[in-house]
Amino acid sequence: YLDIINKVKQIVDVPVCAYNVSGEYSMVKAAAKLGYGDEPKVDIAVKPLECVNSVAFGRVNAMAVIAIAPENQLLKVPDIYMEKLAVGAEAGSVIDLELSLEENVKRVAEAKKYSMSDLTVAVLDRERHIEIIERLRKLGCRINLMPDGDISSSIAAALPGTGIDMLVGIGGAKEGVLAAAALKCIGGEMHSRLLKQKKNDSLSEINFDAIDIGKIYKASDLASGDNIMFAATGVTDGDILNGVRYRADGATTGSLVLRALSKTRRFLVTEHYFENQPLY
Repeated sequence: YLDIINKVKQIVDVPVCAYNVSGEYSMVKAAAKLGYGDEPKVDIAVKPLECVNSVAFGRVNAMAVIAIAPENQLLKVPDIYMEKLAVGAEAGSVIDLELSLEENVKRVAEAKKYSMSDLTVAVLDRERHIEIIERLRKLGCRINLMPDGDISSSIAAALPGTGIDMLVGIGGAKEGVLAAAALKCIGGEMHSRLLKQKKNDSLSEINFDAIDIGKIYKASDLASGDNIMFAATGVTDGDILNGVRYRADGATTGSLVLRALSKTRRFLVTEHYFENQPLY
């Protein structure tokens, strides 16, 4: 395992992002530079494995995710938490993070021409969301409690036929940038606000004085411009993709490829055949 990583490091000359067996990051370097610095220069946001716990415990929404945009068009954010509100194109112009949760939910239902009981709101199943969940229940809307994976559910809120109309709650800031890149490609919208709370206490000290905590970021602030590409491949079954399905001779994977410039959405099913042992 370490021999493979060292060989990759020699090729690309940057530390490799890898997970150890406990699901924690090892050898991670933020803002690492890849390649020779020639044109075109691009920003790359990557989550090699979104929802580590989902893989470990057989849960939903685990994906491998990447977003690519021209240089300086993906917002650099520290590994802190972010308040998020994500919807599809029909409701993109009516949400406002300055308004109450109740008002936003009512506006989304009206924009989609739904009764409140028909609206489904996705929320991460976390202790910090107990109050949000209680308020949603009082409104009478449906609730999709996710064990993990707000990237997947943010995208699902903007795609037809997923059964999710809206995502609310607090999740990772870096995951918010990845979700915003996808939403820019499919016409969805996200309002977000950085919170003064580290996501991982083992990380080095974060300079919160350099972060605009009160600012509301829209999807176009997190991922700007139209030349954005996004791709995800399912690892476990989720809101938008099937997970890896193994056979005796190989495996089947489902992927989603999005492009903001053309607004294309490609759902790919790939058949992998292993002649002997898998190489990955």
